[in-house]
Amino acid sequence: MTSQVVLATHNPHKVAEFQAIVAQVRPDLEVVSYDGPEPVEDGTTFAENALIKARAAAAHTGLVALADDSGICVDVLGGSPGVFSAYWAGHRKDARANLALLLDQLSDLARDEDRSAQFRSTIAVVSPGGSEHVVEGVWPGRVAREPQGEHGFGYDPVFIPDGGDRSAAELSPEEKNAASHRARAFAALGDVLRDL
Repeated sequence: MTSQVVLATHNPHKVAEFQAIVAQVRPDLEVVSYDGPEPVEDGTTFAENALIKARAAAAHTGLVALADDSGICVDVLGGSPGVFSAYWAGHRKDARANLALLLDQLSDLARDEDRSAQFRSTIAVVSPGGSEHVVEGVWPGRVAREPQGEHGFGYDPVFIPDGGDRSAAELSPEEKNAASHRARAFAALGDVLRDL
């Protein structure tokens, strides 16, 4: 029998990515999209925002809820954009504007080592009964000088993972799902998922 968990996002790209990753750990666990109201994400950390979203989705649906809060953290910018990644260029959630602003802010940095960054993903799991679990995954790399690739979303076209020369947007979905910050967070969450 297939169990269901709700993913607390309206982003279809995240739903597809989560479905693929969860299937590797729990093939019998169906990830369904969330159609409820979006809570105000007023936390100052990825963990706080992930819990806000997961609690709202669990309360609204009566299902175990997963929520991810993630972003790119650039070392020379003191970890920014961080929790403000989706709104870096303003409150319109404009991915192209976010990329353009980040690249402009780093335009004077010629050395790769000065462009170091990490994708961070914090995943919260909240049950309707109130149990909560939070894990984090970190994918180290650097910011490219210009967008590269057609896959992925968000900052993927400008993020080059350590040990490679292709951006996250140049990786196949299978490659990305095996190595990404979300995959790393899910690896830490494996025991929780197995117990659902």
